[in-house]
Amino acid sequence: MPLEAARDLVIDAAPQSTADFVHYYRPGQETECAGPHCTAAGLIGWPAGTGLPAGCGGNVTIGLIDTAINPAHAAFSKGRVEVLRLSDDGVAESGRQHGTAVAALLVGGADSRTPGLLPHARLIAVDSFHRGDRQDDRSDAYDLLRALDLLSARGVQVTNMSLSGPANALLEQFVRKLSERGMVIVAAAGNGGPRAEPAYPAAYAEVIAVTAVDRMKRPYRRAGRGEHIDLAAPGVQVWTAASVSGARPKTGTSFAAPFVTAAAALMKSANSNATAADIQDALGKSAEDLGAPGKDAVFGWGLLNARTACVVTSKKATPQSMPEDSAGGEGSL
Repeated sequence: MPLEAARDLVIDAAPQSTADFVHYYRPGQETECAGPHCTAAGLIGWPAGTGLPAGCGGNVTIGLIDTAINPAHAAFSKGRVEVLRLSDDGVAESGRQHGTAVAALLVGGADSRTPGLLPHARLIAVDSFHRGDRQDDRSDAYDLLRALDLLSARGVQVTNMSLSGPANALLEQFVRKLSERGMVIVAAAGNGGPRAEPAYPAAYAEVIAVTAVDRMKRPYRRAGRGEHIDLAAPGVQVWTAASVSGARPKTGTSFAAPFVTAAAALMKSANSNATAADIQDALGKSAEDLGAPGKDAVFGWGLLNARTACVVTSKKATPQSMPEDSAGGEGSL
């Protein structure tokens, strides 16, 4: 019996339930990158070092669903990273390269070789991946649901998912529920190329889909495209932590997503009542338009504008923007 027919039988037997395949999802990165380091922070106007305005980015907790990370890396010496692995039941541990790089972009220590966007934030990193039989890192849809549920139970309001895979009805349903509860989910657009089918969870309406651009604001050649793309951020030659020690440049939409996640976390910390839709709308309206006027399939609404990341989305609060002269010019991560 074809798999599709089997699924349909399950759905027919329990019409009130949602059923779908156990799809696999993979981290979005190239295996290698080379060339000059990307001037990522300056490109989007992110303040150098810890130069956030007073009252901006206080007690921020960010969720991360990714591969394993190396908690002993010097980037995490301040100890504000909590790592949770879903299961040890007969599966090989995933590699640490991808997760370590993404985590360092978010919360790398300010005095390390790879300072993060929010070095004083707390990170709850859930390793939902395992090493597959082809020596690739993969997470199935069930484990993604478990990871999201775990972060929701811990009160996380902003989650980074630098991963991509096919559409899944169960994942879509749960993402919608979490969005309704206020969780902001940011996901990588995927690296399948301009003609690839939309990648998920990024392509769900409730998720902020992030594509990658280089330091000249040109689209990353392998980034996915489509009407679901929301924002662009630096994702080519981004300087971040290597898996064991030290640092190296990394390329892929996976490394663009953390910039938007950090901005969303600042906005959520400024106004905890802001909904996921509020934050998605505010980030889109403040973006630097690239490509065709308005939202387009390549850049979405445009390049993330981090100078407005501390703008409060509530009408009752006073908007606060990052100072223009704090962007650090050509400073890099």
